[in-house]
Amino acid sequence: MGRLDGRLAWARLPGRGPGVVFLPGFRSDMQGSKAIFLRDHCAARGQAFLRLDYSGHGESDGRFEDGTIGQWAADALALFDALTEGPQILVGSSMGGWIALLIARQRAARLAGLIGIAPAPDFTDKLLWPALPPEARQALTRDGMIQLPSQYGEPTPVTRALIEDGKRQSVLDTPIDLPCPVRILQGMADPDVPWRHALRILDALVQGDARVTLVKDGDHRLSRPEDLRLLAETLDSLIA
Repeated sequence: MGRLDGRLAWARLPGRGPGVVFLPGFRSDMQGSKAIFLRDHCAARGQAFLRLDYSGHGESDGRFEDGTIGQWAADALALFDALTEGPQILVGSSMGGWIALLIARQRAARLAGLIGIAPAPDFTDKLLWPALPPEARQALTRDGMIQLPSQYGEPTPVTRALIEDGKRQSVLDTPIDLPCPVRILQGMADPDVPWRHALRILDALVQGDARVTLVKDGDHRLSRPEDLRLLAETLDSLIA
């Protein structure tokens, strides 16, 4: 475990390349089941591996409600630059898939592959905002923050700054041109990110080496043993 600038928490394994970087989701962190599974899988392979916490997440400093997509992407990019070298495979879960695409814009030459697990690029504008009832939108505009019920635990603070910054960080409204293979793993029983969103990402990608794997009974987390096996097989195929 370490901290960048005394602020951002990270943990890594030394090993061979290409390295693997895990980018967690919205309100998730580097202690989640997929992050730990990938750590152990990469350790068994002898593969370099980095996991991290954005500001306001996990063990990093800051308040969650002060964060935005742009801030969390900048956090991840700073850790990527400071702690990795050579080609890397980005693995982004949910919001981490959006963060991965934002890193890819700036470090395309460093990428050996990108895996999205129920990736949620542009979710603030294309999924979250349209799902809010009118009174919630009015409260968000008026008060600057609302608390949304969450099936995963405590209510989730959603800020006007998050929504506004999300529009500026949009990646799906223009072609996405990456120099590496892209793999998307998506559950069709996902209540948070509709499976058709994965097809929207596929449609935006320019390159031909991009595939979506749909898991008919898969939920948003895709953390069951069979889901984790699929993730390992997908990663191993990119490394090979």
